[in-house]
Parts: sequence; structure tokens; C-alpha cells
Amino acid sequence: MNRPSIEDYRRSDKMPLTVVVDNVRSLNNIGSIFRTADAFAIERVVLCGISATPPSAEIHKTALGAENSVEWIYFPSTMEAIERLKGEGKVICCLEQVIDSVALQDFVPEFAAGKAYAFVVGNEVDGVDPAVVDNCDICIEIPQLGTKHSLNVAVSAGITMWHFFETYLKTSSI
Repeated sequence: MNRPSIEDYRRSDKMPLTVVVDNVRSLNNIGSIFRTADAFAIERVVLCGISATPPSAEIHKTALGAENSVEWIYFPSTMEAIERLKGEGKVICCLEQVIDSVALQDFVPEFAAGKAYAFVVGNEVDGVDPAVVDNCDICIEIPQLGTKHSLNVAVSAGITMWHFFETYLKTSSI
């Protein structure tokens, strides 16, 4: 299938996108986020608060080894992570339903202009911490027409990673 080794993957170019995991309690969701991050060559995953970190058999169950290929870092608080990412010049996006949020399909990442991004996904029940929401540059939401008001956090992260990836493919040679 012509897949790179973990070492080759880690050395390869990545999309300038970081996924921030704000207090996600399910290790299966965390593993799924790692696996999707690997698929789309995401720069790194930032785990915060109660989010578990590798090594973990439960994370590995859904990550299938992507926890070893995708760079990751842990912060005790999501606000610490946001401050660091802002210091790196990242545009901080929050995946959350709030007043004045932008529909995902209407948000166009400006990779061609040299911008780098981070997006925050939140706890399965409570969403993204309101203090974190207030410190983001933009809030994005995935439009939904069903009776539920949210998607699983790993599914939401995957949809959002795809949106960024699709845009990045149009402007890069990754």
C-alpha cells in the first residue's frame, strides 16, 4: 500500500494545523483523533486537562499506532496550550456552537497566505470550556439538521480536519 514508516512519516511535511483536545474523557475518542490526525498529516495533537495521554492500551485500540506517528504534547490546562499556540502565531479556532459562530463550509483557511491554525475540540458533555472559547480567534460550527445538537467529538474533529485538509491540498504540495 506504499505507506511510510513511522520514522519517515514523522520527518515528512505536515499541514500547519494543530488539534487541541480540551478535557476529553474517552480514551477511544482520543485514539480516534490521533488516527485521523495521522491520515491527514496534522502537525500535532495537544492533549489538555483530563485528556489521557499515550501510552495507553485504550488509546491504542482506536489509534492503531497513530499515537506513535503523530507528534503530541500535554498541558495541564487548555488555556496554557492556547497561550503557547498564540505565541507560535497560530490562528486559534474553536469548534463550538455559539452566537456568531461561522459555519464550517463558510470558513476558508488561508494556508496560501502562510497562516497556521489550531482548533479546539471539547469535552463530550460540556463542550469547550467557555474561558477557552473567549480566547479563540474564531468559533466554527458544523451545521446540523437532526434532533441532536452535537456530534461525537472524534467525528467532529475528523470532519473539521478533512475541511482543513481539503483546503490545504489546493494550495500545497503535501
